[in-house]
Amino acid sequence: MRLAAIDIGSNAARLLISDVSTNNEGRTEFNKINLVRVPLRLGFDVFDQKTISPEKTDMIMHTLHAYKHLLDAYNVPSECVKAAATSAMRDAHNAREIIEKVKEQTGIAIEIISGGSEATLIYENHIAENLDKDHAYLYIDVGGGSTELTFFANNKLIFSSSFNIGTIRLLKRQVTDSQWDNMKEYIKRETRGYLNNIIAIGSGGNINKVFSLSKRKEGKSLHIELLKDYYKEFSSFTLDDRMRIYKLREDRADVIVPALQIYISAMRWASAQEIYVPKIGLADGLIQHLYADLKRKGLKV
Repeated sequence: MRLAAIDIGSNAARLLISDVSTNNEGRTEFNKINLVRVPLRLGFDVFDQKTISPEKTDMIMHTLHAYKHLLDAYNVPSECVKAAATSAMRDAHNAREIIEKVKEQTGIAIEIISGGSEATLIYENHIAENLDKDHAYLYIDVGGGSTELTFFANNKLIFSSSFNIGTIRLLKRQVTDSQWDNMKEYIKRETRGYLNNIIAIGSGGNINKVFSLSKRKEGKSLHIELLKDYYKEFSSFTLDDRMRIYKLREDRADVIVPALQIYISAMRWASAQEIYVPKIGLADGLIQHLYADLKRKGLKV
């Protein structure tokens, strides 16, 4: 069966198309067919003006029309598509108006999800369940507008929470010391009983890029000291130099430094020394959630 998910974030919009099948052992497998990313950068409008400009609205409409054409090309029926918008759309006063316009013109229904729902959907990937049961795992998903944290230990979900600390908000100097302190105190308090036993799981385009630059083999972890080295290295260069030296797009080169700041901080506060980067994100979680939903409704999947 073919399913699709659309994730409209504060920095980019992604369309993920996957085939779902059952292997010989009866386990469900999700195979990525296509992943398309468009850097809408909605947060640069919204976190200042609390609204999405006409120019950005046009970009959204062009992007969703293009995604609709791809969904048709890949024969993905409308009931097999789930679309969600996160931090920037949550904050935008005109988000509902844009969502109605998208629905009317493309048939794609976008749901604005809460930070808590976003964190839970990322956990839907169940990565921790396939890892060493002797450790606790802290999922860290860093976006443009928020950071989602989900903690998994003793084969169960312990907590799931969202903080308005994101890469674009940091670039625009819109994260206060009290917001940092709040996240720090929360992580330290909620993970206190698992000290020295926590491994991080990172999701988001920035940590994926760092992992690629590290040349590590798939399945290997990154040590927090390596992240600190990258943070110092990237911070020492101008935006143009980062783009030239590391072959980064501008919309990646500017946010990768604040992203590393968030990952390093969260890991340090949880006493996590290493982070796995399975290259999963909200779109993957949306597809897992959609699949479970369709099964519950008794549809053939």
